[in-house]
Amino acid sequence: MADVSLDFQFKSPIDKVWNALTDSDTLAQWVMENNFKPIVGYKCQFRNEAIDLIVESEVLVVDKPNKLSYTWVGGPINTIVTWTLKQEGETTYLHLQQSGFEKENQAFNGAKFGWASKVEELKKVLEEM
Repeated sequence: MADVSLDFQFKSPIDKVWNALTDSDTLAQWVMENNFKPIVGYKCQFRNEAIDLIVESEVLVVDKPNKLSYTWVGGPINTIVTWTLKQEGETTYLHLQQSGFEKENQAFNGAKFGWASKVEELKKVLEEM
């Protein structure tokens, strides 16, 4: 098995970063259109009609504002995405773990590149909030 593991930091309060991870409208600005709700057991979808992609998700963990986890199932990918947040001073540290890849293949590398570019969009969204 292989896991995508990425670390980011923002000059934004932890609650602001948490909101960007859990508010459906804000998520749509940097990930994809969705009907996400931060409720354990809630089933939702992330949709990108431009590339005909639907990702099925079920919320597994909601520990505001420290940890959020949900399944991420779409195409060849059946994984779990976990966000862990920690604030130190004026900096919020965000760790992303996407686990369940069979090996470091095209799907793994696509996810790694995809999340890194999505988080660049998140930085812009946080600056505008």
